[in-house]
Amino acid sequence: MPKKNQFPNAQLSRPIPGNESLRFLNFRGEALGGRGDVLLLSPPEIESLDRVPLLLLLHGVYGCQWNWWLNGNIDVVAMDMLRSGTTIPMMIAMPSDGLWGDGSGYVPHPHANYEKWIVDDIPSCLRELFPQLHPEKFFIAGLSMGGYGALRLGMKYASRVQGISAHSSITRVAQLSQFIPFPTQAFQYAGEVDTDLLHWAAINRDHLPPLRFDCGTEDSLIAASRELHQTLTRMKIPHAYQEFPGGHDWPYWSEHIRETLAFCKTVLA
Repeated sequence: MPKKNQFPNAQLSRPIPGNESLRFLNFRGEALGGRGDVLLLSPPEIESLDRVPLLLLLHGVYGCQWNWWLNGNIDVVAMDMLRSGTTIPMMIAMPSDGLWGDGSGYVPHPHANYEKWIVDDIPSCLRELFPQLHPEKFFIAGLSMGGYGALRLGMKYASRVQGISAHSSITRVAQLSQFIPFPTQAFQYAGEVDTDLLHWAAINRDHLPPLRFDCGTEDSLIAASRELHQTLTRMKIPHAYQEFPGGHDWPYWSEHIRETLAFCKTVLA
């Protein structure tokens, strides 16, 4: 008996005119209780490939699914690195965070579970539409709020993640108040412990995936990144931490997304 599609109403666009590697996806996920949007960057000739790596690439506050493309030039960077051999063919899925307020934090809220939207609904829908994708695991990365999402979700769902990469990361939900006019408690519906990166790092320390993160030396979050690096070092949790010149802005992220794409190749090698 044929397997029933879980997402029969998913709407996958044709390739974007002038950029055949990009497509939009819209579908209803149980976690959102409604529809959500994802931008997809596919490797050339994906139909002929097998076990294609999947990278979930998360945006920051005020953002949405098109940020990494139109602000970060991800398509140009990824294709350039693919041609030079410094990354590998992979599908890059760039979802909206659920569009709550100025940023959902990629955590559960009373009305919608933005965490499950990322780790459950999106990989499941993509594997249904693209059976060439790796059937079990994904990479996760992001910037700022999306860096926090990548770190927290990658550590919490460690057995399902191939690697974690984060840029200019928020490292505690309280730091969201620097950017969003909501109290910390608005992001702690699942509890204070659940939002703590170090809680999940400790719980899953014996099977965490490869982990890297970076921050610009002129970024207001540099002290938080350094503190996370020092704490993970004291906990003897393997990771790579880098600092580069730059601030909390798109010139920094569009340059250093290269670190993430190269990291994916290194992990799989």
